[in-house]
Amino acid sequence: MAIKNIAIGGISTECSSYSPLYQNIDDFKSIQGQSLLDLVDFPFNEFNIKAHPLFFNKSVPGGPIEKQYFIQVKDEFIREIDALGKLDGVLLLMHGAMYVDGVEDPEGEWVASVRDTVGHECIISVSYDLHGQMTDKIVNNIDAFAAFKTAPHIDVKDTYRRSALMLANAINENYKPHVVWSAIPVLVSGEMSSTIVEPCKSIYKDLDLHNQQEDILDCNLLVGYVWADTKRATASSVVTCTNQISGSQVCHKIAKSYWNNRLLLKSDMATGSIEDALGWVSEDFSIITDSGDNPTAGGVGDRADVLKAILDQNLNNSLFAGIASKSAYESLKESNEFTLGGNYGGGGPSLKLKADHVYFKNQCAVVSLSGAVIIITKLRRPFHYLRDFADLNLDLKDFKTLFVKSGYLSPDLQSLSAPTFMALTSGAVNQDLKGIENNHRMQNIYPFQDFKDYSPVVSNGEHLVN
Repeated sequence: MAIKNIAIGGISTECSSYSPLYQNIDDFKSIQGQSLLDLVDFPFNEFNIKAHPLFFNKSVPGGPIEKQYFIQVKDEFIREIDALGKLDGVLLLMHGAMYVDGVEDPEGEWVASVRDTVGHECIISVSYDLHGQMTDKIVNNIDAFAAFKTAPHIDVKDTYRRSALMLANAINENYKPHVVWSAIPVLVSGEMSSTIVEPCKSIYKDLDLHNQQEDILDCNLLVGYVWADTKRATASSVVTCTNQISGSQVCHKIAKSYWNNRLLLKSDMATGSIEDALGWVSEDFSIITDSGDNPTAGGVGDRADVLKAILDQNLNNSLFAGIASKSAYESLKESNEFTLGGNYGGGGPSLKLKADHVYFKNQCAVVSLSGAVIIITKLRRPFHYLRDFADLNLDLKDFKTLFVKSGYLSPDLQSLSAPTFMALTSGAVNQDLKGIENNHRMQNIYPFQDFKDYSPVVSNGEHLVN
């Protein structure tokens, strides 16, 4: 049997249209070669398939992508695919929540360009984040689709394998799957749709039950990305199938289930203002999240609103991780006086501070002042892993309260089993959804509006499927 050839690659980020900080080439890390094959971790050779790794460009979520960079990197990807000659398949690693000024559907443009290059016989399989968004243009140009089913995301590898397996099977068994989808007029934050609590815990568990049905290959529910003011921003059900009628029926059930549970969608932890959060702090070790400035959701990561409240209340034994400020990082190399807050354009208060002690490690300045420790980062970054603190010689046992720029907690921080409170703070990913600017989203979408006359409509990208 002749060896089949596929290409692997893509681009992944979330883009808040409310962030002033545009993303470009400097914000993206490119994974290539064997590192990309290791990331996907699928035994293509066992399926008589040779995988050609191109590149997978990935960034910490942020603001819109500069249009010039988007066009440049998309064109580069197409050139590399074209250089491979005839392909049997393409595995696209995407996110689904890019935002580019003047490009209504960036993922759709990317996928359509790939389809135009490889032709209609080639199998295109796509993996997505569950916070991604779908369009007819995307669905019309792909053959298989798999998205994360956990938030926080602990099934990334599994999702890549699901997408790769559908691709490999379709190539070897010489058939083309179908993808059908339905837009769901619900758009909430990831913190309101975590899969570790109800109702999403049960809704996502049901996806595996649907997968057991005949003609169904992979069922998905995308909750969408709420902080991009764009027409394609919705939740959606997406089903890969071998029979579109069967797929449509399942797609309809998933969409209706999510819709019927919309009023139950809520945060997986206690929430309130900054003042509420500080008043909630107990004698035991606890964690407070600065949700409106969360860099892993598209926040800038430079706001000092919460830090100001900590210092005003003299909250001792607190660790604040962290605030992005290249200027403060550089100033601390010369003096113990520095200015912090809004240095990347995120807004909020500007604080003039004086460090009692500072040391530098891993492009971070670890500053002690007024009974608190602040991690100031030269570059935007989150603190989601326990090793992030250990690498800075910080032991969380030395602190009473940990403040992180986050929404729901990462699995590592959840493992601490500490009481947690989400501060509903200002920023580019503000959890006050009804208060954010809403000029371009489709009308009639919960929670911006609520209504009852909704019936799912399923499409294969070209026409409706009954």
